[in-house]
Amino acid sequence: MELLHHAEEILLGIVMFVLAVCLLASLFRSIFGPRFTDRIVGINMIGTQTILIICILAYLIGEQYLVDIALIYAMISFLAVVVMVNIYLSVYREKALRSKAEAELMRAEHDIEVGNVKQETASSDASDSDEEEV
Repeated sequence: MELLHHAEEILLGIVMFVLAVCLLASLFRSIFGPRFTDRIVGINMIGTQTILIICILAYLIGEQYLVDIALIYAMISFLAVVVMVNIYLSVYREKALRSKAEAELMRAEHDIEVGNVKQETASSDASDSDEEEV
């Protein structure tokens, strides 16, 4: 029985080490991610791995209150991800509206330029026809 308990501690220690390595990889992804969505997923993974580490520590130490802390941390992590997604979506919508307004402005400027060219062409055609009549 003692051997089984010792093997269990070793296995959980290895699992915690692997989780720590994955946590560092997630931290790298959340800092240097090429897109904002990669950063959000990285932060969510960090939260999940932290919860797993807290639960393993609760089992190894034998303190059950750490599981309650892990549950509270899970709720806070979830809320943090939801807030970050809402911020991202509001910024994305603002950029989309701004680019749409810029496109409409450019289209209006182009229409004005084309209208001026047509008017100049029409006025030059009219002056040419007036000269021909004389």
